[in-house]
Amino acid sequence: MEMISLEKELKENSYPGRGIVIGRSADGKKAVAAYFIMGRSENSRNRIFVEDGEGIRTQAFDPSKLVDPSLIIYAPVRVLGNKTIVTNGDQTDTIYEGMDRQMTFEQALRSREFEPDAPNYTPRISGVLHVEGGKYSYAMSILKSNNGNPDACNRYTFAYENCVAGEGHFIHTYKCDGNPLPSFEGEPKLVAIPDDMDAFTDMLWTSLNEENKVSLFVRYIDIETGAYKTKIVNKNK
Repeated sequence: MEMISLEKELKENSYPGRGIVIGRSADGKKAVAAYFIMGRSENSRNRIFVEDGEGIRTQAFDPSKLVDPSLIIYAPVRVLGNKTIVTNGDQTDTIYEGMDRQMTFEQALRSREFEPDAPNYTPRISGVLHVEGGKYSYAMSILKSNNGNPDACNRYTFAYENCVAGEGHFIHTYKCDGNPLPSFEGEPKLVAIPDDMDAFTDMLWTSLNEENKVSLFVRYIDIETGAYKTKIVNKNK
């Protein structure tokens, strides 16, 4: 698979929706995860990321303007032992609870489908990073309608072992802007993952469409120790 420029990819797509990037830093020492949210409606844009224990959650920036919390208020990131779970919805909890009962990532998601937001039927995208004893692997998943048909759910899981330094994968909810919004297609895209967390965060944030971007989370996890650093950027301040 050809490696694409993540910066170019984001700058040329005004509405990829919500996106997950997972990979390994160029020096091989860090497991890296990033998650961003975007919005077209006032309700979707009225959000911020806040830290919640070892993870994060979304929160209404102006509670008085919150209309329907069902698909926009959730915990995108939770940590279960040596596993970091990153998703675009409340399936974070489904994965956490399933893996806590010794289910696999894929098994835990069997009870879930795409979001019930007709006519878009937004895909549920998820990722899990497994860091243990100096070893690192990750997996990504997308649950999507069958070409806009809500009667069928297509399930795709992509697992990456012995992750290569400097490489990562990017998956997002929408192929591009539209009405209805067309779902992401194909495998997660191969992208470069740098050592510099600040530079990576800045690149992601500045590359996202200015009007539609809402919040960004980035985490670098030391593969040997499990210690991590987190950055959160919110448009609403």
